[in-house]
Amino acid sequence: MKVKSPTGVELDELRVFLDKYPEVQGIDVVLNDCHGIGRGKIIRRHELEALYTTGRPIPASMFGQDVAGDDVDGTGTVLFDGGGDKRCWPIPGTLGFVPHTGRGLVLVTMFEGDGSAFSADPRHALVRWVETARAQGYSPMGAFELEFYLVDKERDARGLPQPARYALSGRRSLNRNTMSVDELDEMAPFFEMIYEGAAHLGLPLESAISEYAVGQYELTIRYRDLLRAADDLIIAKRLVRSAARRFGMEACFMAKPFGQEAGSGMHLHLSLNDRDGGNLFADTAQGELNPLLLHAIGGVRHTIGDTMLVLAPFLNSWRRFASVSYSPASDTWGFENRTVAIRVPNTSGPARHFEHRVAGVDANPYLVAAVTLAGTLKGIDEGIDPGPAAQGNSYDSDHVADLPRSWLDAIDRLDASTFMREVLGPSIHQGFVAVKRAEYQRLALMVTEVEWDLYGFTV
Repeated sequence: MKVKSPTGVELDELRVFLDKYPEVQGIDVVLNDCHGIGRGKIIRRHELEALYTTGRPIPASMFGQDVAGDDVDGTGTVLFDGGGDKRCWPIPGTLGFVPHTGRGLVLVTMFEGDGSAFSADPRHALVRWVETARAQGYSPMGAFELEFYLVDKERDARGLPQPARYALSGRRSLNRNTMSVDELDEMAPFFEMIYEGAAHLGLPLESAISEYAVGQYELTIRYRDLLRAADDLIIAKRLVRSAARRFGMEACFMAKPFGQEAGSGMHLHLSLNDRDGGNLFADTAQGELNPLLLHAIGGVRHTIGDTMLVLAPFLNSWRRFASVSYSPASDTWGFENRTVAIRVPNTSGPARHFEHRVAGVDANPYLVAAVTLAGTLKGIDEGIDPGPAAQGNSYDSDHVADLPRSWLDAIDRLDASTFMREVLGPSIHQGFVAVKRAEYQRLALMVTEVEWDLYGFTV
């Protein structure tokens, strides 16, 4: 029986795709779990219409798994109803073609049988806060930055991961080459493959940058509706990862893959428009920062401690804060200052927004956007003062933020937070905490090679 999709996706989108790509026989159907990892199926061409007309069943336990795909007890989604499926529907605007795989791609999101949102799906948490903002007269806008490393499939002589060879010349550089255009030219075939895929997927990729470490790069994405911006980040990561494989490389989205090198962030730029598209964060007529923007920053500062597990969800995430190389684990804010957590870029008045710089690239963009938007709305609703802006290098400041100091502290903080229970909803809150506690216990029992080297035959 055909039913109307609860996502609002139209059959016209399907028909346009099938007419445009008659050669496509496989389509990746991707549901993103609490980590932002894609789970799902590759379906055949003749199955695509059914996805659009009746949805596709996928087990709800996808949202009760750790990063390895193992079920975690206590999440509330593992065998809670006998292990049954829920129904997933396409997200409008995400169906497209990936030339280097030869397959289509579409993102889906999960619903109950009656068409209501499945409460453990992280995308629905963001949808709920976007709808809350719209009900208050705000249209949330945003864009993510995507930082990542390209790593060779072969290890170095010590058995350690090493930077990938350039796609054009096959050379391997051991220099940082920060902001080098020649570095980008050496990787041009790889980036050209990504941009070609982005064009077919409607993904508004913009600048490519050689970042602050050997083998590290950044892609920026055009500013638009915040919900689509989160979808964009998910699609961009899939493009980068699949393209890298075609060049004998692996894309690494760990927050801190190399201890002595810069970590990889997922900075979120955010503002609020009015119903006519005007930027409500625009400077005042006197050229000063808008009070609405300042209250938004105040709300994000006020709540950032409770949100740290979302911003830094893995053990490795916290290694990014061990070095101060543009990785601010703080609640500071400032104007055109990259040492703070919340930066107000030096953009023109009408384009004014803030940049949340704490999240690592390993975070789930739906949850990062949800907690940032919720903090923004709280700050505006309560008129929270952000306090004075940091001046100069905030790493040298004596300011002490009320933030978790470790991954376990962050797990405990989120578990006890009424704010985060409201932001995520009870199902995601319960499941996310349970999964992170299970991951913590798993790693706590693992004795590393470093421990053997330091302690094994010495103590």
